[in-house]
Order: sequence, then structure tokens, then C-alpha cells
Amino acid sequence: MENLVEFFIGLFNSAHATIGDSLYLLLAILFFVGVVAQWMLYEKANQPGIASIVPIWNVIVFLRIVGRPANHIFLFLIPIYGQFYLIPKVYIELCNSFGKRSILDYAMVVIFNGFYILNLGLSYEAQYEGPVYGTARAEASSALA
Repeated sequence: MENLVEFFIGLFNSAHATIGDSLYLLLAILFFVGVVAQWMLYEKANQPGIASIVPIWNVIVFLRIVGRPANHIFLFLIPIYGQFYLIPKVYIELCNSFGKRSILDYAMVVIFNGFYILNLGLSYEAQYEGPVYGTARAEASSALA
């Protein structure tokens, strides 16, 4: 674990040595794009946009958009499961909530996270269709009845 931390510190230091103080400007721009993207996405899903700025509340609202309960926020803290399985799964559920169901959309939301969310928020084509978490189970149980 220390080797991984040292790797990221070395990566940041080498980027700072190459780019200089404009690295902080680049990080600020990326942060701004992320906040604007979440704000537009939340507004499109009829949620309060100000939630994109408040640290824990933004994750709870994000989970509400895809239909997951708020206590799933603790599942993100499980080391391997949370980062490599659950986060991409929630982003794919977000795509499904906005009617995007192709493999290309799934790959783009996982790879180009903030920019794809900005695309969803600003796109006139993508409309919020409602939460998708648990709907397959509900449809399957109603089909059996």
C-alpha cells in the first residue's frame, strides 16, 4: 500500500515539475466541470442541484437517482468491492436511468466519468426515465403472478 501511495506522490510531483503551478489550475477546472456536470444531472432528474456541492448529500442524491437506498453509501467503503465493482455498476445504472443502454455508453461513463455525466446533463436527447435499481426483480415477480 505504501508503494502505491509513493507512486501517486511521485506521479503528482513529476506532473508538477513538468507543468508547474498550472497543474492546480487544471485540477480546479476539472473540479468545476465535475460540479457543473452533477448539478445539471441532478436538475434533470428533479433533484436539488445544490446537492452537488455538499459532500455526503451528493452521493445520497446520486444513489436516489438510480433508485438505491441511502445506506448503500457504506458499500462504497468496502475496499475492492466498492471501487472496482459497485462504482462502475452504479454508473451503468445511471446510464440506464437516462435511457442509455449500449455497451459504448457503459464504457464511456466508466472511462470518461465526469465528461459523460456532463453530456447526460446537457443533452436534450437524454431524459430521466426513473430509477432502475430493483426494477428487474419487481418486473420478474409481477410476471410470475
